[in-house]
Amino acid sequence: MKRTRNFCIIAHIDHGKSTLADRLLHLTGTISDRELQEQTLDDMDIERERGITIKSHAIQMLYTADDGEEYVFNLIDTPGHVDFSYEVSRSIAACEGALLIVDATQGIEAQTISNLYLALEHDLEIIPVLNKMDLDSADPEVVGDQIVDLIGCTLDDIIPASGKSGMGVAEILEAVVKRVPAPKGDPNGPLQAMVFDSVYNPFRGIIAYFRILNGSIKKGDLVKFFATSNEYTADEIGILGLDLKPRKELSAGNVGYIISGIKNAKEVKVGDTLTKKENPCLEAVRGFEDVKPMVFAGIYPVDTEDYEELRASMDKLQLNDASLVYEPESSAALGFGFRCGFLGMLHMEIIQERLEREFDMTVITTVPNVSYHAYIKDGEMLVVNNPADLPEPNHLERVEEPFIKAQVITKSEYIGQVMNLCIEKRGILSNQVYLTADRVELSFSMPLGEIVFDFYDKLKSVSRGYASFDYFPDEYKESKLVKLDIMLNGDPVDALSALIHKDNAFDLGKRICLKLKELIPRQQFMIALQAGIGAKIIARETIKPVRKDVTAKCYGGDITRKRKLLEKQKKGKKRMRQVGNVEVPQSAFLAVLKLD
Repeated sequence: MKRTRNFCIIAHIDHGKSTLADRLLHLTGTISDRELQEQTLDDMDIERERGITIKSHAIQMLYTADDGEEYVFNLIDTPGHVDFSYEVSRSIAACEGALLIVDATQGIEAQTISNLYLALEHDLEIIPVLNKMDLDSADPEVVGDQIVDLIGCTLDDIIPASGKSGMGVAEILEAVVKRVPAPKGDPNGPLQAMVFDSVYNPFRGIIAYFRILNGSIKKGDLVKFFATSNEYTADEIGILGLDLKPRKELSAGNVGYIISGIKNAKEVKVGDTLTKKENPCLEAVRGFEDVKPMVFAGIYPVDTEDYEELRASMDKLQLNDASLVYEPESSAALGFGFRCGFLGMLHMEIIQERLEREFDMTVITTVPNVSYHAYIKDGEMLVVNNPADLPEPNHLERVEEPFIKAQVITKSEYIGQVMNLCIEKRGILSNQVYLTADRVELSFSMPLGEIVFDFYDKLKSVSRGYASFDYFPDEYKESKLVKLDIMLNGDPVDALSALIHKDNAFDLGKRICLKLKELIPRQQFMIALQAGIGAKIIARETIKPVRKDVTAKCYGGDITRKRKLLEKQKKGKKRMRQVGNVEVPQSAFLAVLKLD
């Protein structure tokens, strides 16, 4: 245990975490030259394609230090994107130290700060690393001073490195040995292990990843989970290399996996405590905070018969991504599906893509929204999760929407742009505090419905990525909300309906119609796209029909011949329009979510 080190890599997006992790694996001989590739730890195709890390990845390395002792390193590579910050918080809980990577060309950015605060809350030892030092545009003096101001370390504590050239990697490994404390714990006490991740394997059932705090576990032991009190036999335990490496026994301070033939995804909960049946520990480990979804949307199968299959896929996906929250709901146009909570628009996109790739599920996503309170004239209060559930205007007394207390931390040069954005989104500034000379904290009261759409993306744009955002639910307040319906040839599409503020309805209705006009393919009949509030139409676009040139065979002759053919075509088109049903492509539903 004295020679075990558990640490993770934290940084802002694109500051070189995965590249540096590759270097550490290569130098310790964990992976051979043949196995080495870019983003070695990223095992999903989607991660490699986009060049981002979505999942945290744990791996064990053996390192012989300068003092001749062999150390066991448990490394966890974490995502940098704000939408996957829950992954980071879970990884941090399983470690004693963290490598804080800062790009020498860009300096400290929003996620650097928020991930650092997460690590400090768990009392982790921070090793600052200045990455990308091989680039000509690197500015180590300025960025070094920023790190000193942020952490309170000295310039000598900062390790200059480059994941690309391999500079400073040996120094990082030595710093981990010297600075990161060995895990504390009693190897002889009752087993107490924290489950920090899990994954579904179609051949072996559910594989749970855990960190042992006290005690030890052997193959064949009877174990139980605190949350469910279910008991299982440890069929296989082991450590995490590039693939699973079975072991006979694991003791306190180690990170490993357990396979116990669990088939049901509901039986494993991330943050749960694992203990032995015979000599159980008395209390559970403090788990993780509940996740705070930012964006809510409906996910429906394209074919209604696939509902149960989608449910099973969602259960398996939730194992691997604990930040996904969902509950069943139904829609008139789309049938049965799920109302899901996501951490952001990128998270929603990734979930949709993973459902498609990993489980072969083609799904439709509805317009994101939040929960509202609708009061009917007889005083009854209804919770409205779906715009379709809103009562008719003549029965409705008032609608209340949830408000939040929002905190934005940004650089002082971006205050104007951030304020403008928040006021556009109906926010009211309540407080402004300067944390340092160039960092300021702005507090707003604003409607939750305004932040679920594109607020996050716009905030990152106006502040050049240098703004961290957090919110707390506040109270429900009365608001002038209307239900916006989108109709195709007079038929409402409830998946595109949205509850929005009256002032924004006309603009949004027009934009949705224009967007759908671009994306819905032309048919042999005319399609009318309309946006309406109740019986009032507020926007209209027309998709013209595809026409066959019926007069092509008329070479000369009287004009009446051509006219007769055109009239005949016109009648056919009219009949077609009466029976024609428009198929809306999946891209149209997605594009409505990303209106500029």
